[in-house]
Amino acid sequence: MMNRRTFEMVPFLFYNLPNPSYIYCLLFTMEITQHNEDRKGSFKAAIDGEQAGMMTYTWAGSTKFIIDHTEVNPTFKGKGVGQQLVMKAVEFARANNLKIMPLCTFAKSVFDKNPDIADVLF
Repeated sequence: MMNRRTFEMVPFLFYNLPNPSYIYCLLFTMEITQHNEDRKGSFKAAIDGEQAGMMTYTWAGSTKFIIDHTEVNPTFKGKGVGQQLVMKAVEFARANNLKIMPLCTFAKSVFDKNPDIADVLF
């Protein structure tokens, strides 16, 4: 059985500094969708229709899941896409009383830097 959930659009603002004398500001909207199957699932981020990143997980029983991989399209690296994917997983875990094990090194670093999301760790 596959479930698909679409989360709200997340407005993003980031700055690109190709030249110190100019600041370019780009406003974009990110959509994060969740694809959940019996044993595995993923969160996928799209910005203006282009895939920006993906985080995969594996179920470890009915109340826990393991984040095993996070990747971001090179076009969107450094823009917070990976962190937003992890935060959607945290939101999902909280809403469903689940626990997360971040085996992915990126996801683990997000948990290490944000003690306020430690409530979902196992």
